[in-house]
Amino acid sequence: MSSYPPDGPPQTTLRQRLADLRGPAVPPRPLDARALAALAANPGCGRRALLDGAGVDKTALAAALGSPAAFGQSQFAIVRGNSFEARVKGDGGAELLRLTHARLGGGAEPPGPDSRVPDLTAAGPEGRAARTALALREATAAGTWTLLDHPMLALEVAGTPAYLEPDAVVVHPDGRWTVVEIKSFPMIDGAADAAKVGAAARQAAVYVLALEQTAGKLEGAEVGHQVLLVCPKDFSNLPAAALVDVRRERAVTRRQLERLTRVEELADGLPQGLCFDPARPAAELTEAVSAVSAAYAPECLAACELAFHCRERARDAGEPAALGRSVRSELGGLATVEAALAAAAGAETGPGTGPDSDPTAAALREAARLRAEALASAAARPPYQAPETPECPC
Repeated sequence: MSSYPPDGPPQTTLRQRLADLRGPAVPPRPLDARALAALAANPGCGRRALLDGAGVDKTALAAALGSPAAFGQSQFAIVRGNSFEARVKGDGGAELLRLTHARLGGGAEPPGPDSRVPDLTAAGPEGRAARTALALREATAAGTWTLLDHPMLALEVAGTPAYLEPDAVVVHPDGRWTVVEIKSFPMIDGAADAAKVGAAARQAAVYVLALEQTAGKLEGAEVGHQVLLVCPKDFSNLPAAALVDVRRERAVTRRQLERLTRVEELADGLPQGLCFDPARPAAELTEAVSAVSAAYAPECLAACELAFHCRERARDAGEPAALGRSVRSELGGLATVEAALAAAAGAETGPGTGPDSDPTAAALREAARLRAEALASAAARPPYQAPETPECPC
């Protein structure tokens, strides 16, 4: 239980606690939409929630633990993506606004010379978020096409604010707000890779949630549930646009983020002096990371920098989740792989797990019996001999 009053800890105290966790001299690593989408996919992992909330650089931490993960884009892909985005937003965003009107214009007049691209520069993420909120308010009141280039949005996650930066947000004359995602993967014959589109949809859903918090404070503002995905057309550098409905991703992400344990609750349960500074010895970091509960699953390998470290620990502990979430759910009360193997062999693994009391153990024994029969049948068959190939008469 937290020792703070019901209205929560003083913000300065929480910030100092999080700074101590990542290291006093280590700057915080800001959360982005990709990290939030991955966090929402595994809300039961307190380890990731705490490290992300404290701003710990998980890439550097994984390298210091001896289990580095190969994440990130190549330099060539980054340069290509930046070049394509600059082309899409060139000439005051005229092409991007044209694509938005073509896909989502409805009965509105097409963007003209009166379209605006406000300046969103300000000091720090808090200042940029406030400047973005003001620009959204002004654009909604003005009733003209407005392009916000790299706005800053604020979203509270597990009790701490996260500042997110979408590629663009377009304000329609009728007050609708549309999130724009610009990606460098191609759209061939009007369709893009389904896995990449799905990842972009989950990322855009986080931006939609952040925009909805701002729109709720403004009269006449509405956040569209369709985002505009802009990609290179076929194998050229010309932009093509498609609409992606993110209502399902938004609902899932919102529900999962609401399930996250608040960061201060996770921090209160840790020993004093715990620190995740990558400059500390590997043995000390291993002990610190082990103090925070994790919920590893094979899906983490594609989304978390600490996945290889957590996988090794899960295997050492014999956790069934290392084989997949479906395996863990099928095993029920059998908490380890060793317990499952013992149950398959007919041994009692604890109170109430006798031969006739646990249906999971009975199913494992039946599976083991069928496997043994199949192996015995295969061993009894004579070895396969390939037919002789007749010699060629020519």
